[in-house]
Amino acid sequence: MIENWLFGITSALAESAGTAAAAPAAEAGAEEMAMSPVAAILQMVLPLVLMGVVFYFMLIRPQRKKDKKVKEMLDNLKHGDRVTTIGGIYGTIMAIKDETITLAVGQRGGQPTEMTVARWAIRQVEEVSVENEGELLN
Repeated sequence: MIENWLFGITSALAESAGTAAAAPAAEAGAEEMAMSPVAAILQMVLPLVLMGVVFYFMLIRPQRKKDKKVKEMLDNLKHGDRVTTIGGIYGTIMAIKDETITLAVGQRGGQPTEMTVARWAIRQVEEVSVENEGELLN
């Protein structure tokens, strides 16, 4: 189907340029078209351009959107957020420095157990409140 479409474009270009020559074929009785060099190059380059456009809209653009969303999430982290790390650890942000985040991941003897992770290691911010039925989540 695409080949027919491309052939239609190239033959239209050839006809409009005035370089189309029809010659009867001896056996098949079909017309044979002589393509101009521009039409031949267009026929070779157009599928590559179409593949590039498809790759952009199917792969590159969605990945850029996802990366932008993750960067925005990491920039908006604040003290008290419940987060999940890429290792599956749930914790509450206690402190944020440049590229490190200190998480409270539990309590032992009334003191929170702290853990320091890289900022890029945060997978997502949980949408739960800090207080859940009167209990403080850590």
